[in-house]
Amino acid sequence: MTNDTIIPGFDSEKDDSLKVDIKKIIGVDGGLSLILTGYIDTYNSNSFQKRVQKAIDSGYKRLIFNCGGLNYVSSTGIGSFTAFLKTLKSIGGDLVLLGVQPKVYEVFQLLGFSQFFNIRDNQDDAENYFRGGGSQVEVNTVFPHNFNCPICSKRLKAVKAGRFRCSECRTILAVDETGSVFLG
Repeated sequence: MTNDTIIPGFDSEKDDSLKVDIKKIIGVDGGLSLILTGYIDTYNSNSFQKRVQKAIDSGYKRLIFNCGGLNYVSSTGIGSFTAFLKTLKSIGGDLVLLGVQPKVYEVFQLLGFSQFFNIRDNQDDAENYFRGGGSQVEVNTVFPHNFNCPICSKRLKAVKAGRFRCSECRTILAVDETGSVFLG
């Protein structure tokens, strides 16, 4: 099945620097997986945004961006993901970033955006997030979670599970759903 079969006109905004393949997510209403290969910067972010907006306009509101093939994302590219998140949340949807490469993840962290995105390591986890009602408001008693950095003892606060960088020593930390803190 081609991209244009799933979403008519999807490939009309094609850009050679960023390949986007799409597939429907079985068992997830309005679910679409976007497999990204290449890079996102100032020059191609507009065509990327138009393609994703076509998907949203076609009724897909639970999007998984498989970023395993992205080797670079500029601040403009991160702005695109932020705009998608805002649009999707406003219509009861959500997005998951999957397989984010360490150097790409670092850009998210340095700009302070890693805490806003749901980042998963594999396709099953990402799909199960939506199957479990990931776009619903969750009642949560663990977060916000205050803790000390295990390296420098700086007092930190995590508003949700995920990875981020200590503001004092710059160590990458991970906080899981139970509030446990790990390196990296």
